[in-house]
Amino acid sequence: MTTIDTTAITAVLPEAFDERWSRLPGIQVDGRRITIDPAEYFFRFESSTWLVADWELVKSRLLEVEETTESAVEQLALDFIREHARSTLDAARVLATAYEVYAYLFREEHLASLGLPQITAEHLRMLREAATLMALNKVELDGHISNVGPCWFFPAATSVVFDLDDAMGGLLDEVYHGGWFNEHRRIESIKAHAALGGRLVHGCQSVPDQSGGVVAPYGASMANFRDDLAHFKAGWMGQVYAHRASDRPAA
Repeated sequence: MTTIDTTAITAVLPEAFDERWSRLPGIQVDGRRITIDPAEYFFRFESSTWLVADWELVKSRLLEVEETTESAVEQLALDFIREHARSTLDAARVLATAYEVYAYLFREEHLASLGLPQITAEHLRMLREAATLMALNKVELDGHISNVGPCWFFPAATSVVFDLDDAMGGLLDEVYHGGWFNEHRRIESIKAHAALGGRLVHGCQSVPDQSGGVVAPYGASMANFRDDLAHFKAGWMGQVYAHRASDRPAA
């Protein structure tokens, strides 16, 4: 039987995170230092290993490579992962790598072309923080979802932490998984997520169905992924919303 390491995860990231992340169980934020207690933070924590590749290598070897008629961008990413990704027990490294991935994907230069004037640089910061924490979630090759934390349920988690109403939370979610990733953004996303050992997949079609997203390995069974997600989605998402300021019992 495999023993899962539930030692506290501590990471010091380049940017100070919002201290309101501490509203969620099992996570404490002190400036750039984030501490996560896996036993309290995760709804399901069955794996303490992740696949990562060096972000600097992704930048120098993959981001500028163009796909061809013989080699699609997905194949480029898969080949890169096979050659350069390594399994790690270091969750802090996963968070540090994820921060670099999402600092790149949610950079301010894209705001002008997004077509959503309501979305500001501050909203991009929210996206970077939530997506960084999301990287600790995990899907196995057989499609089983082994790690599930609050940031699986993206609008729910951001509504708790950032006091977003349903409309803005939903809009932010659309930016995260929909309108932001037009074809140009999608290609960027596939390349960048090679640093996290896979590709970003979503369990939902749109905001009303919010079923979250995860970086899944290439070849993972999406049918099993969908079925596993359907079993836990409603109950765990409700537990996240219960920590929203408007839903918390009065002191």
